[in-house]
Amino acid sequence: MSTLLHLDASARRRSISRELSAAFAEAWRAENPESGYIYRDLAAEPVPFIDEAWTELCDAVLAQPGTDLNRLAELVRTPEQAAAWAIVQPLLTEVLAADVILIGTPMYNYSIPAALKAWLDQVTFPRMSLGDRRFVVVSARGGSYAPGAPKAAFDYQERYLRDFFAGHFAVTDTVFVNAELANSRQDPALAHLRGKHDESYSAAMEYARDLAGRQRLLAGRSKGSED
Repeated sequence: MSTLLHLDASARRRSISRELSAAFAEAWRAENPESGYIYRDLAAEPVPFIDEAWTELCDAVLAQPGTDLNRLAELVRTPEQAAAWAIVQPLLTEVLAADVILIGTPMYNYSIPAALKAWLDQVTFPRMSLGDRRFVVVSARGGSYAPGAPKAAFDYQERYLRDFFAGHFAVTDTVFVNAELANSRQDPALAHLRGKHDESYSAAMEYARDLAGRQRLLAGRSKGSED
């Protein structure tokens, strides 16, 4: 049985990234009715920032010859480290239970929300590998950062996440679904681009649903298998 971990990071309760992630999740669950589903709203229930005790756990992991994510609790030595582990443990358990990790996120200031960064920091340890999992990132961006767009070079959202997943998690199977020019809904200076936004939004919604349908290829397969 496969499991979907669904994360939302937008500060808006009604947002484009939430709409896209909900569409993916709904289609995925329809395709995989017997599979597991875990939802976490990182904006409504923020994950705490890492603290010094977390860094001590990280140092303890570094001192080991390898990283066994199922035995990190054995490295806890102090009450402060136990408190840090109490935050990490449920988050990491959700990640390890998932075959597909869906992240709905806006672009904030060319990058990702602090709520998402806090989650990433908590669940990331040295030499860990999640290479048998599939990441899907659905996002909304105020302008256009598509290849060839004037601001394409300022896209530190997709670039950061793609590099992060590959560098820290050994994950290369990451798909991005982006709705561009979202600010044309509010900004009069971008109003003339509303049609292009509507096209981008519709295409992203269609792709998210289609992609979710194709995730059924993962359901029921052993972890580590490939298409």
